[in-house]
Amino acid sequence: MKFYIPNILWVSLLLWVVSCYGQLPEKKHHSLSDKNATPETENLYQNLILLQEKGFLFGHQDDLAYGVKWRYEEGRSDIKDVTGDYPALYGWDLGGIEHEKSNNIDGVPFKKMKNWIKEIYDRGGVSTISWHMDNPLTMRNSWDTTSGSLRSILPNGEKHQLYLSWLDEAAQFLGNLKGSDGKKIPILYRPFHELTGNWFWWCKNNASAQEFKEIWTFTIHYLRETKKLNNLIIVYNTADFKSKEEFLEYYPGDDVVDVLSFDKYQYTNPVTDSSFITEVQNQLKIMNEVAVEHQKPMAIAETGYEQIPYENWWTKTLTEAIGNYKISFVLLWRNHGWQEQEKKMHYYAPYKGQLSEKDFIEFYNSPKTFFQKDITQENIYK
Repeated sequence: MKFYIPNILWVSLLLWVVSCYGQLPEKKHHSLSDKNATPETENLYQNLILLQEKGFLFGHQDDLAYGVKWRYEEGRSDIKDVTGDYPALYGWDLGGIEHEKSNNIDGVPFKKMKNWIKEIYDRGGVSTISWHMDNPLTMRNSWDTTSGSLRSILPNGEKHQLYLSWLDEAAQFLGNLKGSDGKKIPILYRPFHELTGNWFWWCKNNASAQEFKEIWTFTIHYLRETKKLNNLIIVYNTADFKSKEEFLEYYPGDDVVDVLSFDKYQYTNPVTDSSFITEVQNQLKIMNEVAVEHQKPMAIAETGYEQIPYENWWTKTLTEAIGNYKISFVLLWRNHGWQEQEKKMHYYAPYKGQLSEKDFIEFYNSPKTFFQKDITQENIYK
């Protein structure tokens, strides 16, 4: 059972502040970068900002599509199997849509994805979308870092027209996402993710800061203005960074970014190595400074500990890593199950009977974690 401070108590507290100081404390206004955003998109954004004062949305990639030892079972979710509740946030990927494929990079049919996103919206949940886009220069996958790849899609680049056609495919999908109310579904869109890494063709090792900013700005303006996608909340996403200057080196500007985020995974044993907590705290400290200056909410857009071999990872590692920083959401990567190529299990959220199940239920019961039932009663689109 989760407990919240009733609205009447918040009002009483504000009245007390006014009586003591004569006026309410000044609060900076956070506004969406898209001035033509739909009302539902603007409402979602403002509610994400308000809710981070209390806690954060918990998310899981491909949560409704498959889990450990199951695939495409109506209404099923590994998170729901464990807690009796769905996540508040659901991650999806557009990889493959550029080639008009029926299924995405992880085998999820786009038709099913569209229906799930509608279902999520209808019950008050949130969807976030990334795009493992193939390399337009070589037509190989996202991890092909051939030199000049990003430069090729800039205006006047040799693959610019091809890139436009790929954006058109994505825009058609994003623009057709509508709820039962007939309105466009707001999406947390996370393009060119993990840009400070060196493993994707769009990462900083394959582009100058100016080139990256140019293609980012072009892309967002094209989707907003040409394709009329005013249902996107734009998430700027990095991998590791050591300083504020490094985080901002490729930052394209407040007019094309709404949320600041980074991805960070656990690779060492947290029982004997606390570096994950230390590094996440350091990055949150840096990002928080930027968030305050630029008036943007922040998030951990991907995280996890593969197979979760530490039974208390949720309350003793992830919770401590986030600490007292105010983030809007945290998303766990997918529960693929058996990886034939790597000959191992691949999952980041617990399933029924998994070692960390009991600790995850404690994490779920924390008043700081928002799952589907919590977020539904908040009416975040209104």
